[in-house]
Amino acid sequence: MKLDIAVLVPNLREMPELARSVEELGFDCLWTSETQHDPFLPLALAAEHTHKIELGTAIAVAFPRSPTVLAQIAWDLQAASNGRFILGLGTQVKPHIERRFGVLWESPTAKLREMILAMRALWNAWQGDGRINFRGEFYKITLMTPFFNPGPIEHPHIPIYIAGVNEKLCQLAGELCEGFHVHPFHTIKYLREVTLPNIERGLQNGGRSRDQIQISSAIFVATNDVEKEMVRAQLSFYASTPSYLPVMAIHGWSKTGEKLSMLAARKEWTAMPQQITDEMLEQFCILAPEADLASAIHQRYAGLLDRITLYFPFEPGQDTSKWKALARAFRP
Repeated sequence: MKLDIAVLVPNLREMPELARSVEELGFDCLWTSETQHDPFLPLALAAEHTHKIELGTAIAVAFPRSPTVLAQIAWDLQAASNGRFILGLGTQVKPHIERRFGVLWESPTAKLREMILAMRALWNAWQGDGRINFRGEFYKITLMTPFFNPGPIEHPHIPIYIAGVNEKLCQLAGELCEGFHVHPFHTIKYLREVTLPNIERGLQNGGRSRDQIQISSAIFVATNDVEKEMVRAQLSFYASTPSYLPVMAIHGWSKTGEKLSMLAARKEWTAMPQQITDEMLEQFCILAPEADLASAIHQRYAGLLDRITLYFPFEPGQDTSKWKALARAFRP
């Protein structure tokens, strides 16, 4: 099992030192996300200031960008990192796509599938003779003149991970992708009964085997009471999202999910965490002292996940002692 790390980069000037520090701690991959800042810019700096650690997005939102824009960004980051880049994409949910990004929400799984195929067609063109003739339902890409062709690179195979919760995206990952970002809002029951079986269906549809895909997830852990309440608050936010209701439903907690959706619609944020019971917390979060955290992670996720990241990210200026201990515990 690989141990990765997520980072927050409020200021790009801090990225070189932060990336070097994370690599020295011994983590396998550094992940950025698209929340308050662009996920790709920090990785350009990280590529310049690191040598071994993988660099990826977990996640970049796919649909506000065209396949050509994403393909070009990934191509440049792969070249800059000497083959260490992982392109992690997510669909987001309809309100954010339409109201935060201002673009059309349509057939997300089918559109993401086509986007992946279009990007690979572009990469094949750039690595080959430059010709492209991609025609799909959502994207048509038929023009690539030498002036706009970046040309071949040393490591042309760029892994694509996609993120999701529900069945169709799990199946798409199994069919086409090198990795799947399991949503942190999951339980072992949901992983075993929904996520992994649907990834397996996708693998079968694509004529692929389990060793051709990496299952990755950010996971909730709490080593003290303060962290427990932080996790409880975050879980209440995720559980209020209607498209994540199946995770609650598989445990018989649909009514709680519906109540949280109602509270979120009323913007009653402070009333939401108390809806997450201790039983729910134990299903979604590893509760263990710092000294036992590594063994607790292995006990819960061995054989289910190939790589894990702690949900709460590493930030500049943070005490590195617990991160060092965890990284050391994951090393053979």
